[in-house]
Amino acid sequence: MFISFFRTLRMLFYFYTMQAYQDFLRTILEKGSKKEDRTGTGTISIFGYQMRFDLNQGFPLVTTKKLHLKSIIHELLWFITGDTNIQYLCKHGVGIWNDWPYAKYKQSDVYLGETIKEFAEKIANDDVFAQKYGQLGPVYGYQWRHWPNGKGGEIDQLANLVQQLKNNPDSRRHIISAWNVADIEQMTLPPCHSLFQFYVTPSNRADKKGVLSCQLYQRSADAFLGVPFNIASYALFTMMLAQVCDFELGDFVHTFGDAHIYINHIEQVNLQLSRTPYELPQLLINPEVKDIFDFKFEDFELLNYQCHPHIKGEVAV
Repeated sequence: MFISFFRTLRMLFYFYTMQAYQDFLRTILEKGSKKEDRTGTGTISIFGYQMRFDLNQGFPLVTTKKLHLKSIIHELLWFITGDTNIQYLCKHGVGIWNDWPYAKYKQSDVYLGETIKEFAEKIANDDVFAQKYGQLGPVYGYQWRHWPNGKGGEIDQLANLVQQLKNNPDSRRHIISAWNVADIEQMTLPPCHSLFQFYVTPSNRADKKGVLSCQLYQRSADAFLGVPFNIASYALFTMMLAQVCDFELGDFVHTFGDAHIYINHIEQVNLQLSRTPYELPQLLINPEVKDIFDFKFEDFELLNYQCHPHIKGEVAV
């Protein structure tokens, strides 16, 4: 009886916190192999791992360090529009994509020693400069909304997905891919979260058409910096789609290929692992929004986010 009671408590702690993410970090440190990488930084890496989050238990925002939800929301809204220029992000104070175009700008003949902060300000306020130096190529949003069809036209994968979820929920083709082989060389950074699929099961509620779950396949995962953003972003995306398609919330399943911790993040990861996760926060979405393309930043409200202090880490470019 007591064993069952404590097992139940442990499972409740697991589901109501981000313990799954802590276990993920610990597994990489304990079982990973040292590998070289494109950036020259070096990693500890594992291949093949999966986490699952029940979205009814709270919003899966990491609590063992503070995350900037504003950046996560704005990036997702930016993806949804199909935009691939960082100007929108810079205008809203979001710098998560700045490192790559800044590194390219520093190699140009017009570089005058500007800091990355000065570069971002110029991108935000100078349309001509942004057009030339803020482009990332055909990355995520472009592939979601403007996948070339090979006939001179394009395919809006996201619009098609919404229609299929509403009209053919049992389909096994609720998939969006960002991994367009023909466009990889034109991208500033090939897509790390490369393919995701939605899955609908029956609902017991008369006012809902089903239960919506999402599985993401991430070919390359920066476990310390990137993965917490990815978890929150795709959980939020699932919540938005569930609302506009009249579904209940199911699970977010996160599947990894190469999951790694950069060598220069090990100290930060150990600090994070020394912290006990807090209970998950709640994320409220404006119930009046019924179209995936109508969401605005103001439509989201985070409640009860208790977290440990932010931990800084450098991006490997």
